[in-house]
Parts: sequence; C-alpha cells; structure tokens
Amino acid sequence: MTKKGKIRILFICLGNICRSPAAHGVMQHLVDENGLTSQFEIDSAGVGNWHVGQLPDARMRQHGRARGYIFNHHARQFDAATDFQRFDYIVTMDEENYHNITSMAHTESERAQVIRMSQYLKAHPGATSVPDPYYGGDADFKLALDLIEDGCSNLLNALTCTNSIS
Repeated sequence: MTKKGKIRILFICLGNICRSPAAHGVMQHLVDENGLTSQFEIDSAGVGNWHVGQLPDARMRQHGRARGYIFNHHARQFDAATDFQRFDYIVTMDEENYHNITSMAHTESERAQVIRMSQYLKAHPGATSVPDPYYGGDADFKLALDLIEDGCSNLLNALTCTNSIS
C-alpha cells in the first residue's frame, strides 16, 4: 500500500497542537531510533484550522521534553485534496476525528487509509481513544503521552513486521 517506496503516516487530532504533533514526534523518534528514517515519512495535521502555524501546546512540549522528545511541528489543517493522495495511513486520535476524516474521503480506498490509534493500544486495554488533554492538567498530558507511546510503538511494529496493516 505504500506510495513512492516510503511508508507515509499522517497523525490527526482536532487542532494539531497536542495529540497529533506528539504522535508525530514520538513516531519520528521511534523510527529514527530504529534506523528506519529513510523508510518513513511522518506528519501531523488537525481537523480544524484554529492553530495553523503554531507550535504544539507548551504543556505538551514540556511533557515531551521530559521524556526525551522534541515536538516542534507547526500546526496545519488536514487537506483532503492532497493528504489522501500523499499518505498511506491516516491515524486518528479519537472517534470524532475518525468520523470527520472519513467523511472527507471520496472513495472506499481513501476511507480505508483512515485508522484509529486505539487499534494499537496494547498496554492500555479498554482505551478507546487518546483523550484530548487541552483542557486538562498534567495528568491528562501524561496519559495522552502514555497512550501515544503505546500506540506508536505497536503501529511501528505492525508496519515493520508486515510492511502493511489491515
């Protein structure tokens, strides 16, 4: 399913300042750490345009730094006209994001590219999403990162073991 030789992953959340840029940074870190940088292209975007051009939320950057990550992606909005063509996998953080993005798909093939991060949460049985920490406190940001680390690790494992996911 990969386009142009690389596995291309786009992470999606509501505004692209908390969860999706964190997933972007965590996945990039894992890919780099495993010597797979040349095999992947990773990006993130938001459903909405409220924060376009901004760095991730300062609290998410702080919590990421504490775990050894750098979250420096500038927010952008999902663009159905180009992102479905550019990416192999579009990974959503919650059900609302999933429904928003799949509703923009023009074909069943595009719809099939959209997957849920919750499918890869192995260390957190029962978790059905990566909750948005934006209106929460430190514990909410820590939980979001715990879930993102779990999901990204398992997603990378699925992709590198089979070079595709179903």
